[in-house]
Amino acid sequence: MIRTSLPRLAGRLVKSIALGAFLLGGLAQAQTGPIKLLVGFPPGGGTDAIARTLADKLKDQLGTTVIVENRAGAGGQIAAQVLKTAAPDGTTFFLTHDHTISILPLVVKNPGFDPARDFVSVVGFATFVNALAVSGGTPARSMNDYVAWVRKDGAGKGSVGVPAPASVPEFLVKLIGQKYAIDLQAAPYRGSAPMMADMLGNQINAGVASIPDFIENHKAGKVRVVAVLGATRQAALPDVPTFAELGLAGFEDIPYYGIFAPAGTSRAVIDRFAEAVAKVIAMPDVHERLTAMGLTVAYMSPQQLASREHAYAQTWARIIKASGFQAQ
Repeated sequence: MIRTSLPRLAGRLVKSIALGAFLLGGLAQAQTGPIKLLVGFPPGGGTDAIARTLADKLKDQLGTTVIVENRAGAGGQIAAQVLKTAAPDGTTFFLTHDHTISILPLVVKNPGFDPARDFVSVVGFATFVNALAVSGGTPARSMNDYVAWVRKDGAGKGSVGVPAPASVPEFLVKLIGQKYAIDLQAAPYRGSAPMMADMLGNQINAGVASIPDFIENHKAGKVRVVAVLGATRQAALPDVPTFAELGLAGFEDIPYYGIFAPAGTSRAVIDRFAEAVAKVIAMPDVHERLTAMGLTVAYMSPQQLASREHAYAQTWARIIKASGFQAQ
């Protein structure tokens, strides 16, 4: 009886070993195959440039191709919905800033995702500030010049571009107008790239966006950044005053850049990716490049990024509620 069952037992053992090898091979392939890094804004903008800078180096750290995939629209909402439905196998990540993760759920009734339920924090790598810039078609060289120009040439009215509707930049436009007693109206775009195109073409006279969106054209003299948020002046723009210096305080809590994965992604995958990003942002050339874009490079663990996102969302929930804005 025992003799007749040995061949069967051996056959089952061989099949089990083969199945195990197949499953392990599939897992290894999922973890080492091409990785998609989603970006919720069009090519050519600041977020896209940051993603491509990191992706170029991450491929060496992870041993696989890292592809930046732009899913632009609705302030990153489309990309976030793509992430929600992605398999939690370590092949899809989402690089974004505060707007999509912290702000959209506060201003859109049904964004199609819940960050706390659908995503997991992977790694934070930088903070940044928003800024007000004027186009080359205006004579303004400072914030006071811009306000004076709006009062005189615009009869007290002006349009200011913002990268997305119901975003932090849009709320800033309203508050700046209140501060200086001028009628500023936000003009929402689908990302910073088309907004910058209109600013460069002098089709809109000013814009509020992140420093990475403005920095290259500011250095080239094509637009002029006249004020920045944050508690201190920025290293990339040491001559530009903060809004607090100009009398508009209360916006010292600065935004962040982070990378997120679908809920259910394993801790091993998250830690591996976070470690790779930590190594990349420590590289002198990458650190210099990101700093030149106007970022303050700073590693945040998954737990630190989650805490940072939660605190930032709470701050802006109070500001948005006080503004009277109703979720759309």
